[in-house]
Amino acid sequence: MLLDAGVVTRCRRRVHLDNDPQARDLPKAPVDPGIEQRVSDAADHRRAIADRLEAALGESWARIPRDASRRQRERETLTAMRDGVRFISGAQLPADPEAGRFGGIDLLVRVDSGYLPVLVVRHKTTDPGNGARTSPVEDPLPGSARRDPRRKVRSQPRDQLRLAHLVRLLAACGMAAPGNPTGGVIGVDGDVVVWHDLLAPNWPGGRTALAEYDARFTDRVAVATAAATGAEPLARPSRVTECKGCPWWPTCSAELREARDVSLVVRGEDATALRGADVHTVDDLAAMTPERGAGTALGAARTAEAVLLAKAWLRDLPLVRRVRELDVPRADVEIDVDMESYADSGAYMWGCWLSGVDVDEEPGYRAFVTWDPLPSDDEARSFAEFWCWFTAVRERAHARGLTFRAYCYNELAENRWMLSSAERFAGKPGIPEVSEVRRFIGSGEWVDLFAAVRDQFLCPQGKGLKVIAPSAGFAWRDPEASGENSMRWYRDAVGLDGQRPEPSQRRRLLEYNEDDVRATLAVRRWMTSPEAGEIPFTEDL
Repeated sequence: MLLDAGVVTRCRRRVHLDNDPQARDLPKAPVDPGIEQRVSDAADHRRAIADRLEAALGESWARIPRDASRRQRERETLTAMRDGVRFISGAQLPADPEAGRFGGIDLLVRVDSGYLPVLVVRHKTTDPGNGARTSPVEDPLPGSARRDPRRKVRSQPRDQLRLAHLVRLLAACGMAAPGNPTGGVIGVDGDVVVWHDLLAPNWPGGRTALAEYDARFTDRVAVATAAATGAEPLARPSRVTECKGCPWWPTCSAELREARDVSLVVRGEDATALRGADVHTVDDLAAMTPERGAGTALGAARTAEAVLLAKAWLRDLPLVRRVRELDVPRADVEIDVDMESYADSGAYMWGCWLSGVDVDEEPGYRAFVTWDPLPSDDEARSFAEFWCWFTAVRERAHARGLTFRAYCYNELAENRWMLSSAERFAGKPGIPEVSEVRRFIGSGEWVDLFAAVRDQFLCPQGKGLKVIAPSAGFAWRDPEASGENSMRWYRDAVGLDGQRPEPSQRRRLLEYNEDDVRATLAVRRWMTSPEAGEIPFTEDL
């Protein structure tokens, strides 16, 4: 039995089911299209980086064919390492049956008498700041690394744990570079290698990435071994964030519902804490007294909220009011805003719905969009047009003595791309200063409707807009409307896979975005209407 690096960040129950011979015929969910697309995008990114590096480092470069069998790739990788090839792309390290490990790596770089692993990933590896150790991507060696005055390391625990897995495999075959275990990561921008010292005590409690990996991998080996041998399972089902895209969710979901498991109401560590207090089912939780709740690891306040969630779940209520009188800040002139992005490549659309008092601007929907495949400088043009129009409406309202507010649902995404766009495209026509964007998003004129819902409702079935809007009587026109599906539609809309762009998918994305901003408007109007008062109040439970 051999396990790859992914097991250390994977749900323990999934590790069990992946290695349980009795689970082979159990029902599985179809592959999530969004996950499938991200996997494909990541593979494309790895190939593009490998092509660039081969062009820059060709004289000391070996590329292991990814379409060969694992055994053949292991043999070719080991031969290249023994030959002292300086850079090995697409390596498959020799498996370590004694430890139960196997794995591949995007790039191996030779340092002295051994090798260090370098990952190629399709996510951000740094944030603005300073202190990250980076080297140019065309010189991917730790000896070329310097403290970067413009970048700080972005927390990506999964990357460090994967590097630790590869460091252990290199050591097992006698090919690890001397010195501290170290690994590099090339992120989505593809401009630098970020280097990580895997013995740095930068994990909670002063632990190192290598120590964290060793503890987790030992645990996962035990879980997998118990599953493979038919021993008593070491991992039971429990609802966690990972469940959403897990192929085993139909199996686990059925078990959890049959058991009325407490994790159907509270997830992750909260469910673990409640089980520690002998609260195993939703019924147990709903029956908890305040005195007993105060003695749990969650504390009195969080346990009291969990009890209310359990009572709502038992009554199949999608929403319960925390407060008697709901409140959402309103204004004379209102704009609902929703941004569409494609992974970390950029924000291609800013959709707005203008409503309220007439300010000599046509009310309703408008979109500021670029259909140039991202990344593209045309993104600057679409963002500038959005910001200039948005600011003009705001200033016109102020000039007439009218109040103004703009709304979004979960401001993290919109804030990120407004700030990022202002920074990346600084100096281009119509692009605001970063300070101007910061002043706006920190003002009372920018309202996060998600926060209003979170603070005023208990939501047993989730707080997402697609979950909340139906309570306000709103429905999306597209039955497949979702953020994950919009990623696929975008690829077709711009011809990202080399195909002819599809106008129908552009129309579909515009309609989807329009429905998103109409949904936030519907939720806001509903929350400030008498009908919302019909939602049960917590004391009614």
